[in-house]
Amino acid sequence: MNNHDPQMRPVIRQLDEAAANRIAAGEVVERPASAVKELVENALDAGAARVDIAIAKGGKALIRVSDDGCGMAAQDLPLALARHATSKIDGSDLLDIRSFGFRGEALPSLGAVGRLSITSRAAGHDGAQIAVAGGRIGPVKPAAGNRGTMVELRDLFFATPARLKFLRSDRAETQAVAEAVRRLAMAEPYVAFTLTDEDEGRVLFRADAEQGELFGALQTRLARVMGRDFIDNALPIDATRDGITLTGFAALPTYSRGAAVAQHLYVNGRPVRDKLLTGALRAGYMDVLASGRHPAAVLFLTCDPHQVDVNVHPAKAEVRFREPGIARGLVVSALRHALAGAGHRASTTVAAAALGAARPETAPPRPYQAGHAAVRSSAPAIAASLAFQAPGFAEAPAARVEPAPQDDGATDAPLGAARAQLHQNWIVAQTADGIVIVDQHAAHERLVYERLKAQRDANGIATQALLIPEIVELSEADAHRILAIADELAALGLVIEPFGGGAVAVREVPALLQRLNAAALIRDILDDLADQGASDRLRARVDAVLSSMACHGSIRSGRRMTADEMNALLREMERVPKSGQCNHGRPTWIELKLADIERLFGR
Repeated sequence: MNNHDPQMRPVIRQLDEAAANRIAAGEVVERPASAVKELVENALDAGAARVDIAIAKGGKALIRVSDDGCGMAAQDLPLALARHATSKIDGSDLLDIRSFGFRGEALPSLGAVGRLSITSRAAGHDGAQIAVAGGRIGPVKPAAGNRGTMVELRDLFFATPARLKFLRSDRAETQAVAEAVRRLAMAEPYVAFTLTDEDEGRVLFRADAEQGELFGALQTRLARVMGRDFIDNALPIDATRDGITLTGFAALPTYSRGAAVAQHLYVNGRPVRDKLLTGALRAGYMDVLASGRHPAAVLFLTCDPHQVDVNVHPAKAEVRFREPGIARGLVVSALRHALAGAGHRASTTVAAAALGAARPETAPPRPYQAGHAAVRSSAPAIAASLAFQAPGFAEAPAARVEPAPQDDGATDAPLGAARAQLHQNWIVAQTADGIVIVDQHAAHERLVYERLKAQRDANGIATQALLIPEIVELSEADAHRILAIADELAALGLVIEPFGGGAVAVREVPALLQRLNAAALIRDILDDLADQGASDRLRARVDAVLSSMACHGSIRSGRRMTADEMNALLREMERVPKSGQCNHGRPTWIELKLADIERLFGR
């Protein structure tokens, strides 16, 4: 609503530099974590091998970042606080960005809303210090110090107190700072990081510099930051397409999270939050995750700087690819290939959870050592006594037990040799060093599903021609957007044609999708295209039907299986991709090692 009086002509004013810097700070420095990110990135651009960060009151009272980088000379310090002054680029090519910073806004913005001091010394120069408070810059003074730079920011947003009201609690801001440091540390395994909370006098995060080749150093750093469980259950990713390289680690589907908190994406080493890439990550795990679960992954895209624009937003968290389809396709195909290559593998955390559920509340009492022989000698008599006193104990067990052959090489197979079927649903197999428990219905459901998908890919999707084409009215822009992917939709069984103006005609639909609301589907696909640049919605609909068919066509719970049938199922699981989880993302099997089972019994 415009409340301006048209009779009054507004006066155009030139904002002073202090006001301009405070406005810029609102875009660059959203919260203390934003300031830490900018300062740490400056340290990394300076070639630091070690970065130490200290904060107080979540970064509101103090942020101190010290590094051992190249440092600055005394004459450089005033220029470092000037807007749009930077050593990262010369301004001739705004796409050739090979550093974290390049806009020259962070330091003057911080100095405009807080009390900032910079102490620095370059090799062959004396140390110097400069201070700025609320945009007022002080003189350069001599200062002692080692080579490198220390930036100290106190009383963040003291010059814009209204901004302080939008900050969260000290605890929440501290967590945000720690997350920002962890994200940067994951991309720089050869740099040591330390984050200290000076209020409590404790180290919040520490990662020493790693050694060795890049992939091994990255793996060790991720184990420190993400946890050992992530690395133990992650698949290495290494793929290249059209000048873009994708590396990193993606977790098994059975190692998933309840929220997208374990997804870290980087473009040329820069942590980003990009809809295109997060959408590609979801597409890569499309039919292997349970509803409401999110994959865990740390992925690095590397490409020529001219292929990606990082100058989309002052915070530099968003990027735009020159060829977004290539970047998305690389992520999707690399993830699907890695998950298929994992075969029947399931996460170790599934077995750990099973052991945790089976663990007794207290350790069983250890028997008196001298009585072991007496207990062993009396065991048959005790069993006979129990059978006599309780006839039900001697009845046939609920499980069918298969006799173990004298020479059974199947126990050396990954999923072992079938030994029993419990409650007509659970297959118990013996491996060389433990047991495997298989959900027969879930496992066979995945096997049938993968077989149906292979048949679909080989023979194509059968289509059903509509007697009367369905006309879908759209805007001309939406019609152009949906018709641009008409060939892709036709490959999935949905045939559309232009019908004049902004309308499209749906001529054929996938035969699998009965009673399809084509108009609603097309609008959903358009929403995906606007949000992510691509859509897997139609494929997901077709896959959902195949999944339902697989569910109804698989071995049901309650069916008795022979030993040959159970072993055939185990062998096929070992051959078929993605058999470690069912169509709904649940694990199909767990393995319990003998050592773990023995610990359950206190042995």
